[in-house]
Amino acid sequence: MNSKVALVTGGAGFIGSNLVQELLNRRYRVIILDNLSTGSMENIELLSGSENVKFVHASITDLPLLSKLFKGVDYVFHLAAIPSAIRSIKNPLMSNNVNITGTLNVLVAAKDNKVKKVIYASSSSIYGDTPTLPKKETMLPMPQSPYAVTKLAAECYFQVFQQVHDLETCCLRYFNVYGPNQDPNSHYAAVIPLFIARILQGKQPIIFGDGEQTRDFTFIQDAVDATILAAESDATGVLNVGSGNRVTITELARLVSKIIGKDVEPVYQRIRPGDIRHSLADISKAREKGYNPKYTLRRGLEKTVKWLANRTKTET
Repeated sequence: MNSKVALVTGGAGFIGSNLVQELLNRRYRVIILDNLSTGSMENIELLSGSENVKFVHASITDLPLLSKLFKGVDYVFHLAAIPSAIRSIKNPLMSNNVNITGTLNVLVAAKDNKVKKVIYASSSSIYGDTPTLPKKETMLPMPQSPYAVTKLAAECYFQVFQQVHDLETCCLRYFNVYGPNQDPNSHYAAVIPLFIARILQGKQPIIFGDGEQTRDFTFIQDAVDATILAAESDATGVLNVGSGNRVTITELARLVSKIIGKDVEPVYQRIRPGDIRHSLADISKAREKGYNPKYTLRRGLEKTVKWLANRTKTET
């Protein structure tokens, strides 16, 4: 039996709750740390009955608490953050305090408690709107929002702590992760749950811009597998986590409509500040460590549609 202990910051969030479930499946003992500012107890209510799970309602800005919680922890998966480029533009100070200072707290507590490895949920937003595709880890970062700046600054801290304090780390640049537990009702909700929710209601999906912008979408199970692989392998530094494929947002809207079985045409609105034009991950570096995404976009969307449709029925 695996007696390893993992602590997941942001463990009640979208990616975090899915990660916790998979860690439990793999016989880890898990500590969930979340202040529920964007996470939800609903995401982890089915997990809370396990004797291998402990939930702590707290923030990563509380360094004394982190120092206590990290004792005896093997792996820290640091997913807690104030998400959304748009939100960070409106409130950069809050993003800075949580995403940078909070991350520094995580690293200090991990170093002091001799944690084996810390895995960081970084972001493809670091690359900005550079025209070069696919995005490689060696490219010059060009962040276009305070959120992206915080992710890049945190990566630098991870690099420094590995070099100076010999703390093993790995930063994963996630590309547009989607799937079950992703909230479509948030004001800052991601495009896929928003599309699905609106089309299920018979409403037109809203596209910001001309719809020809492209994204590399990553199904949650592939992202979770990559995250655990980063901890259990010798991977260090920065790795892209994506599908290695891209689709236009208009094509995405039409595919979601087709899966749901409703012929709904999107409506187009003015592009939002901070949005990038094209995104595509070069995942060759992650593949060298054993990462192998298993979900096509259609298969992932079908599972996501099914989950969100069931949730909608339950709520009504």
